[in-house]
Formats: sequence, structure tokens, C-alpha cells
Amino acid sequence: MAPIPHTRRSLLGGSLAVPVGLALSGGLSGALTTPAYAASAPATSAPAHVRSGRPNALWGVQCGEITAHSATVWTRSNRLARMYVDTSPSESFRYAVRRHRGPLLDPGTDFTGTASLRELPPGQQVHYRVVLADPDDLRRTGEPVRGTFRTTPASRRRDVRFLWSGDLAGQGWGINPGLGGYRVFDEMRLRDPDFFLFSGDTIYADGPIQASVPLRDGTLWHNVTTVEKAKVAETLAEYRGNFRYNLLDHNLRAFNAQVPVLAQWDDHEVRNNWYPGQILDDRRYTVKDVDTLARRARRAFGEYFPVTDLRGGRAEGRMYRVMRHGPLLDVFVLDMRTHRDANSPGRQSDDPVGILGREQLTWLKRELSRSRATWKVIAADMPLGIVVADGAADFEAVAQGDPGAPLGRELQIAELLRHIKHQRITGTLWLTADVHYTAANHYAPERAAFTDFEPFWEFVSGPVGAGGFPAGPLDATFGPRTAFVQSAPFTNMSPCENPPYYGEVEIDGDGGELTVRLRRQGGGVLFTRTLSPGRVGQ
Repeated sequence: MAPIPHTRRSLLGGSLAVPVGLALSGGLSGALTTPAYAASAPATSAPAHVRSGRPNALWGVQCGEITAHSATVWTRSNRLARMYVDTSPSESFRYAVRRHRGPLLDPGTDFTGTASLRELPPGQQVHYRVVLADPDDLRRTGEPVRGTFRTTPASRRRDVRFLWSGDLAGQGWGINPGLGGYRVFDEMRLRDPDFFLFSGDTIYADGPIQASVPLRDGTLWHNVTTVEKAKVAETLAEYRGNFRYNLLDHNLRAFNAQVPVLAQWDDHEVRNNWYPGQILDDRRYTVKDVDTLARRARRAFGEYFPVTDLRGGRAEGRMYRVMRHGPLLDVFVLDMRTHRDANSPGRQSDDPVGILGREQLTWLKRELSRSRATWKVIAADMPLGIVVADGAADFEAVAQGDPGAPLGRELQIAELLRHIKHQRITGTLWLTADVHYTAANHYAPERAAFTDFEPFWEFVSGPVGAGGFPAGPLDATFGPRTAFVQSAPFTNMSPCENPPYYGEVEIDGDGGELTVRLRRQGGGVLFTRTLSPGRVGQ
């Protein structure tokens, strides 16, 4: 399929992603230590509870939860403000402008908020601008910040393109102004995707960012630093500061203004390798109860991504969900962190909790059976067959290195794969990140200890901005075979030596063929695989 032409010229240049006057006249409160970014980035400390000056959306805009007729738009204010969103089919906003009233942005949500846009036309380009108004005088408004998105198509005639990756600002590699910041987001923006699947580890709350990191050649990697990133996150304010850190990057803000995000979480939004009920043995933490940390992290996640079901730390809100993108695509976003059992050697013959929990597994089986989409993408925040260790004896993901019949968390995946086969559910493929390299793994029963499933593909991509790692071993229980892999030769290779990876999925609107491309920043396509609808094995 030929590349989609770039139609959003002004946004592709990034000029509308952030408002003019982004630099704060009152300085940056000492939050930023890198002068190059101090001139073009918002302050990272929480805004003062004041009403002076005009409110401004200095952290840019994001959108998500896109459907044929609705969308959710996010922003953050520098002070108390009322949020409004104007929409128009015209980039110039010269006609058919409609105003949507959003919430009051106040300290309770760290001055973040989302507005729901309704009654939108299906399959169309929608331009929007966020306007923040002084609640005491609605005529006093800040400079509008613009964005755009495409609503999902009502028919399958339109092609679908989306990207995925994970792992940002990890292992001490943060925003490096000397290298242009997170330049991979600018490259991905130019691909003009319908949305971006952010496959977990969207922040590294347990990974402090230092001003400089020594490189192997004797030079230094220089980071933008903030107060909140100087230590591991424990308080709600520190978790919020971790999300704000990434938004200091102009590439990411421009990307967010153009590309809707479908975000999931994994461990580093809270703490490395965490599981419910865990009590930490880590001297860096004064708060030892992981459940307390997870509640704070979950609230911050809901405040900084356009996921309305998680706003305000709602207990009933859940991370796992399905996004329906027209007749061609359903994306099932899993949460393999919140509902799991404790990490262990994984050799138990009965594991009712597993990595998904019974309720989520029941939901996933039901929704896969109901799906009428040509392709059902299962977005997992951890891989299936790659062995991911947690210490000397325990395991983090599904696989535990035993090539025999399913044990431990593998039992739950075997149940799911059996369900997919016996319900004759076609068009499933798995996308993941987490392991800090890129790979294409094919699973087949003729190579497996467990055989009651249909063959399928799992594609791995990342990191989008973190340390690179060597490829991990495969567990033979489900018969994986690597068709392609590219990884770092040693642990925690810097992003300047090991550039970011991301994946691309395109679905042809006419024939329904799905093409996966594994990409690397500045290096083009590393691997391509085209799958035909309705077929198994492939």
C-alpha cells in the first residue's frame, strides 16, 4: 500500500502544537536545568493557586477515545480555568465552528481535564482548538492551542494506519536537547497515523533522571532535569511530575496535537516488576506498600491521558478496554499488571488468577467472540513467549522457561488460545513492547507442547526512548519461532547508540490485508509481514 499523503500541512510543521509565548515571563521556578529547553518548555512545577494572568495550555493538547461520532480532548492549564473546545471541518476555522464546554480545571486534577466531543461526522478530519478561559471573566482567554484527528470510518473502504511502541524516559535516558529531544515522535508524526498505541511504560516513575550520564566513548549524555524526576516517585505530586516531564519535549507535544493516543500501562508507571499486595524491600522508598503507590500512579495516569473512565482515580474505572476502529479493526487493550498474582517460579499446575485475573479473561473472551471486525489486535503490555525474569527464581511475564505443558500464568493464556480456536475467531494478532528490542515471533501448534490453538503472530517493538537490551530467550510451550529480531548487544545501550524502535500496522480498505512493519528511527523498515483476512497460520 502506498504511503498516505500528508494532508495536515501546518500541523506537520509542528507550529500549531504549542501556543506562542510558551516561555513563561516569570521564569521557570528553577524546575529546568537546561537553558535550551527553558526557552521553549512549560514549567514543571504545579501551577500556583492564583487567578492572575490569562490561563494557557502550556502542556499542549491530546485526544483519544476516537469513535465515528465522538472523541475526548485533553489539556492542562497553568492556573484555574474553564476549558472549551472548538471544532470545525476547516483548518482555518472559517465555517461550521462548534463550541464544546469542558470542565473547570482546578487543583483537584492537577489542572488537567478532558472534554467530550459529540455528534461528529464519521470518517472525517476534525480540527479543534482548546481555549482556556478565566472562570471569573470568560472573556479573558489564553491563546488557543490547535489539534486534529480523524474520526473512525463507517465503512471499510478507508485504509487504516496506526503505530505502536512503549518505554519512554527509561534507564536514565531522558530528554536530551543536544540530540533534539524525543525526535522519534517527529518521525512518527510524519507517518500520519490514525492513532498511536502506547504499549506501556509511558513513564519511568522508578527511574530518576540525572543531569548527565557518561557514554562509552567518554562523552556525556545531557538530560533535561526536574525536581520530580530527581528521585523515585512516591507521592501523587511526584507521579504527576513524571507525566509532565515527558510533555516538556516539543516533539511529543506536536505529536500529541496530531495523533490520538491509546495508552496502556505496565510496571514503570508505578515501580519495576510490581504486583498487587507487594511490600517493597527497596531503601529508595519510604512508602513500602505497592498498592498505595499504584493508586497514586493510576490517578496520575488518568489525569494525564485522555481516558475518561479513569479520571479522578475512579475505583470503577479500568485499564483494560476495547477500541473499535470501524469495520476493519478492534484493539483489545489489556492490563497485565493490576489483576495479576505475585511473581513466582511459575510452576503451579493451577493458577486461577494468572496474569489477567478471572474477570478480565472472561471479558476478553466475551468481547473477542462478539467482535465482527476483520482484525482483532490484542494489545498486551507484556510478551507471551519471551522469558522475562524477576530476580534469580521468579518470572515477570507469562513464560517461565519450562518448554513443557502450560504451568502458572501460561494456563490462562492456554485457555484463551483454546477459546479463540474453538469459537473460530479469526484475524487475531498480538502487539507488545516491554523488552526493549524489536521482533516478530510466530506461534504454531506443531512446534508447541500445548497444541489446542491456531497459529498466530506476536510483534514486538520498543523502546521509543529508553535503554536498549539484548533479545531474551523463548519458551517453547506455545511453539514460538523468531522470524526477525534486532536488539542491543548489551544491557542499557543508550538511545544515541541504539535508536528507538516503533511498529506500524496498515490495513487495506479494499482487500482487508494487514501489513506490519517494524521500524527504527532514521533507519526505515527493518521487517515487513503481510497477513490476509480470514486465514490462519500465515
